[in-house]
Amino acid sequence: MRLKSILAGVALATLLSTSALAQGLVLKFGHVGNPGSLFETSVNEYARCANAALGDKAEVQTFGSSQLGNDQELLQKLKLDQVTFSLPSSVMSSVADVFGVFEMPYIIKDRDHMRRVQAELMESTFQPAAKAKGYRIIGLFENGFRHITNNTRPINKPEDLAGIKLRTPKGSWRVKMFQLYGANPTPMAFSEVFTALQTGVIDGQENPYAQIWSAKFQEVQKYLSITGHVYTPAYVLVSDKAFAALPQDVQDALLTCGSETQDFVYKTAADLETELLQNLKDGGIAVNDADKQAFIDASAPIYDEFAASVSGGKELVDKVLSLGSGS
Repeated sequence: MRLKSILAGVALATLLSTSALAQGLVLKFGHVGNPGSLFETSVNEYARCANAALGDKAEVQTFGSSQLGNDQELLQKLKLDQVTFSLPSSVMSSVADVFGVFEMPYIIKDRDHMRRVQAELMESTFQPAAKAKGYRIIGLFENGFRHITNNTRPINKPEDLAGIKLRTPKGSWRVKMFQLYGANPTPMAFSEVFTALQTGVIDGQENPYAQIWSAKFQEVQKYLSITGHVYTPAYVLVSDKAFAALPQDVQDALLTCGSETQDFVYKTAADLETELLQNLKDGGIAVNDADKQAFIDASAPIYDEFAASVSGGKELVDKVLSLGSGS
């Protein structure tokens, strides 16, 4: 009887093992984007590409709207191997100082400029910084060019931000930038922003059109000021250790799709900029074009601080700026 029980147990274990193998690996992609956001569209396209290439070897499953955690929590879950991918943006400046270069106001001119920065500096500067913290970048998408919304007044110049309580992502350089402009920056998880705006806990926030629209911030904000103050990349991020443990053919497929999806993301983002700005206007939010030169003129001190406080900061800023000359 005992032998039969043991054999039955072995048979069941074999059946379960075979079933699990047939189902392949489940690779979870967590992100904070809401339905209709550029993040959701980008991650879904990446999953489509990856799943087509992987067949029954593995499946990429997507989880948006902070279902698996906010940006900081997802960074931790990568380390714990509880998720396979996340899509951090501004928060990467808290992972390693060099990513703070993308927090410098107006440093990235357009997507072609960003491509040149990626080609020149990803493998020499940004990838080693990510790996030193246990991560690996397997694709570069975008969050986009950021603009300010608020309920107090239109923002034309930095001084118009005086006293405005403005939500920022949890990265020190964005906080410093808005302090420099005279605002009262308040770091907060993206998933908490709508309610904070609705209840008056904060006066405003800053994000690309795709995030503003998909999060429905226009429903709880009076003014949209087109500042374009920062362009934020978004990084397809994995645990370096966990990724290296995947079968080589799975790694290759995921890397290929990281590269191939970027073109889709950039084209989609460019199209959305026109479409969503019109949607926001039609939705009733008052839109104004800010005096960008006034913001640029006010931004010199934060460049100086980055150069002084980050090792190699001045050289990095100079290199990124030099790559913008072809734009």
